[in-house]
Amino acid sequence: MKAVVLAGGYATRLWPITETRPKMFLPVGENTVIDEIFEDFEADDRVDEVFVSTNERFAETFADYLAESEFEKPTLSVEETVEEDEKFGVVGALAQLVEREGVDDDLIVVAGDNLISFDLSEFADFFEAKGTPTLAAYDVGDRERAKSYGLVDLDGDEVIDFQEKPDDPKTTLVSIACYAFPAETLPDLETYLSDGNNPDEPGWFLQWLQQRGAVHAFTFDGAWFDIGTAESYLDAVEYALDGGTLVADDATVENSKLGDVVHVMSGATVTDSTLERTVVFPNATISDSEIRNSVIDEGVTLGGVDLSGALIGSYTSITEGDEF
Repeated sequence: MKAVVLAGGYATRLWPITETRPKMFLPVGENTVIDEIFEDFEADDRVDEVFVSTNERFAETFADYLAESEFEKPTLSVEETVEEDEKFGVVGALAQLVEREGVDDDLIVVAGDNLISFDLSEFADFFEAKGTPTLAAYDVGDRERAKSYGLVDLDGDEVIDFQEKPDDPKTTLVSIACYAFPAETLPDLETYLSDGNNPDEPGWFLQWLQQRGAVHAFTFDGAWFDIGTAESYLDAVEYALDGGTLVADDATVENSKLGDVVHVMSGATVTDSTLERTVVFPNATISDSEIRNSVIDEGVTLGGVDLSGALIGSYTSITEGDEF
């Protein structure tokens, strides 16, 4: 069995934090999302190779990261794009990877920016038992939120209908970016694309497959976070920290109040300030400030400011009296 970790997005909604950093490397508690995924695949003996699918802009970053990591299975597979508008779409990129890497085994595909509470070996067990294309599905419990996703209707654990980002959801059970495909279905990727079908949303490909044969859904309780915005990133941090705080041993926090969901990383300094629901990256300096619902990147200097809902890019300096 092979695996693909999708890491080719540009995460423009999280800029400037992710302008030069893949969002999969954003810390979520003591770990990163992509490390959680790598750890699951590393422990599963059925998976003998993990392709990390990324773009040319971040290829060197991922290559350096993998070279320094302790993981043995991941290898880099680079799609030829450097800008958002050059992307092939998820299905298009997956089809190219299958051809480029000569994949002819069963294949598990998971998005590198998804934080999920189940172990991927559980998903692989379910997939092996069914022997059909398989997706993971999660009940978001809210019809308004469900409008943003592909929805699935089930008969038991078999998918009988799809709705892709509907205006009027029939269900709140959404398909998340975790899929598995038997080896014999991989050539269908090219057939699907050559017929002019949607190359971007994998849900359309699963719907196309379901019209030709059985597709099953692995449903789970617990947690799932699709990290695409600052709000969803902070939600994932809240889950990882269990609503608490995490301060690195070599960070400095003096005369300050740290509220719920605060992560202060290595070398950062926080003095005479109040922080709530905020991530502070290494070597940032915050003084005499109130910061809420914000992400403060590496090397930032903030002094005498009141910020809410801010994304402050690396090595930015904002002090009292500055216009911004």
